[in-house]
Amino acid sequence: MRRALPILVVLAGLLAVIAAAQPNFLEPAALLAFVKRAAPLVILAAGQYFVIVSGEYDLSVGSLVTAEVVVAARLLDGSAEATWSVLALLVVLGPLVGLVNGVVTTLLRVPSFISTLGMLLILSGAIFLWTGGAPRGALPPQFREPGRGSLGPVPWSVLVLVAVAAGAICAMRAGFGHTLIAAGDNDRAAALSGVRVARVRTVAFMVSGLSAAVAAILLGGFAGVSAQVGQGLEFQAITAVVLGGVALGGGRGSVVAAMAGAFTLEALFTLLNLYGVSGALEPAVQGVIIIAAVALGGMSLPRGRAAAAS
Repeated sequence: MRRALPILVVLAGLLAVIAAAQPNFLEPAALLAFVKRAAPLVILAAGQYFVIVSGEYDLSVGSLVTAEVVVAARLLDGSAEATWSVLALLVVLGPLVGLVNGVVTTLLRVPSFISTLGMLLILSGAIFLWTGGAPRGALPPQFREPGRGSLGPVPWSVLVLVAVAAGAICAMRAGFGHTLIAAGDNDRAAALSGVRVARVRTVAFMVSGLSAAVAAILLGGFAGVSAQVGQGLEFQAITAVVLGGVALGGGRGSVVAAMAGAFTLEALFTLLNLYGVSGALEPAVQGVIIIAAVALGGMSLPRGRAAAAS
């Protein structure tokens, strides 16, 4: 929790500024709406954290989100009969794509930046070929319930987020989390100590794919069908993780801080929107955050490790 303290302080400050500009923001309904809006990105950031802390990258999650929403709409086409079957298919498809990413990265020794970028292009091309740029079909109300429905006053997406966060925290506190960090810190030393680095990193990619599947289900319910529903989410997730203080080289960082980084990014976008700043500036803001966070992280490294990293 100590590692997450700086980003939590930044998040609290942003929320205070938003509340000053919009006093009703601190009301329970408004706060729950904010968490609901941020939930898909927070879940993606949690999955991206597993990959980054292991020393790799996953650039395919945005296109995977889009692919899952488009596939669900095409298969269901407004009919609720196969909703549970399609949901199960999406939950399997996400880790399957992650498995491919992991195998290509670890066994074929293709750098993850290239392998996941290739997967991004493959999925984007497949989506365009299948839809012609205009997704067909529709998502029935039963499918959209997790993304826009609620259990009493609490949205389902908030409950899903709580479950995902609890699972991620438990996983990182278990033996798997320790081996994951060891693999990211020094994969050779980890391998010599008995860690199956390739297997651990492949599982991390599968977790990232699963998080993309969950985010796709929530976004499909919240935003509906669109060929751009997942566009740019991979960069938002990486920005959130870096903003949370997770080292891009792996081996350092907290999953709580990564999720707090996603909330902070969403709060920043909300604040910019409140003050009428164009949404077109969001990518520029993300770029500044990534450069600044990586620069500060490099400055905070011990001199010997910084020289080794260079």
